[in-house]
Amino acid sequence: MTILGDILSNLFEHSATEYPYSHKNDGSVEKLCHTLLSQQGEVLGVSIASKILAKYDQMDDINKIEFFQFLLIHMDIDIDGVQNALILYQKNRSTKNLTKYLNMSETKRRELLRRLNQGVGSTSRLVSMRKDLIRLAVENPELKRADLDFKQLFRSWFNNGFLVLRPISWASPAGILEKIIAYEAVHAIDSWEELRRRLEPADRRCFAYFHPAMPDEPLIFVEVALMVDIPISIQTVLAENRDIIPAHKAKTAVFYSISNCQKGLSGVSFGNALIKNVAAQLSKEIPNLTTFVTISPIPKLAFWAKKKGHDLSEVFNDELLKITAQYLLEEKDKDNIVFDPVARFHLNNGAYIHAIHAKADTSPRGLKQSFGTMVNYVYDLRAVSLNHEKFAIKGQIVSSKAVKALAKSKRKKEKV
Repeated sequence: MTILGDILSNLFEHSATEYPYSHKNDGSVEKLCHTLLSQQGEVLGVSIASKILAKYDQMDDINKIEFFQFLLIHMDIDIDGVQNALILYQKNRSTKNLTKYLNMSETKRRELLRRLNQGVGSTSRLVSMRKDLIRLAVENPELKRADLDFKQLFRSWFNNGFLVLRPISWASPAGILEKIIAYEAVHAIDSWEELRRRLEPADRRCFAYFHPAMPDEPLIFVEVALMVDIPISIQTVLAENRDIIPAHKAKTAVFYSISNCQKGLSGVSFGNALIKNVAAQLSKEIPNLTTFVTISPIPKLAFWAKKKGHDLSEVFNDELLKITAQYLLEEKDKDNIVFDPVARFHLNNGAYIHAIHAKADTSPRGLKQSFGTMVNYVYDLRAVSLNHEKFAIKGQIVSSKAVKALAKSKRKKEKV
């Protein structure tokens, strides 16, 4: 941890010991929640919060659903109070009336979550709690309303100003390395030897974001291959018998795997800042780097093709590339947003679509989800802000002429 990280850690984990809990406040979780909201003293508040979290940890799914329903119903906004506070503020726009209105317009859930986030390890436990909430909301969709408070608070608590970027190497603590293996979500790491090949060589790098309240839990990490040219397949990146190059000879940094680690932080974006900060750090370390690029999966291609009635397993590579280009550039979801989630992520970060490759991922997973096709997204550090604006504001997808030509030729064929 850096000095800054230590300071922030102290801020987030200011309580190093558990305070004695008063039996007067014992009882149901619901009662404890109401008591916690009524407390003014910090010492007793920490103790009550710890008791609530301990009780939650012992719950089964049925009890967890009941707990979230309690939050939903009994910890909601006081609508009458909000309306009265707004009327007062409309009559007299004083600081006092504005403060009252702002306080009334916030749910009790949000304040409860703030107060729960007091004891040792509480932030991590709340992240785990939201992981349960997201899972249980699949079959209990009414619970999604309660999730809004978790999401808004986590976006504040885990904003980029609090995140710490740390390199991960073969010399990193074993506990961290075990989590890299467990959390790898793009290209599975099947053994410690495979992990060593991704971390130890001179032309490999890995970086992760950590939060001071969760210093041993990576939030997101990116694996980087230092290469001379832009790769056309993941096989060339991960090949066991590849020629290892000295870092100073690399001209291209390839972000070949980006994995979010905490399901409880779904919807809290780290990737944008991670890629840009890693690119900046690598540029300082290796001045010869001129290109920052991905070799990315297309996880929804096969799903989309099946839905459209296309059998892409029978088409030739040229036709597959044309269909894929059209899919990436033109296919939108019901909200008129780019359909493919990986494309949406990189385009929103300011990258552009550089090239599409057939037979680029011949693993069972790659063949199943995209018939083996992969795509390069280039991060031109001079243009990422402009590209982001084009995509986020105008909905414009920036791509190379070659990719545009593939999609155009597919459209012409359809008109014939």
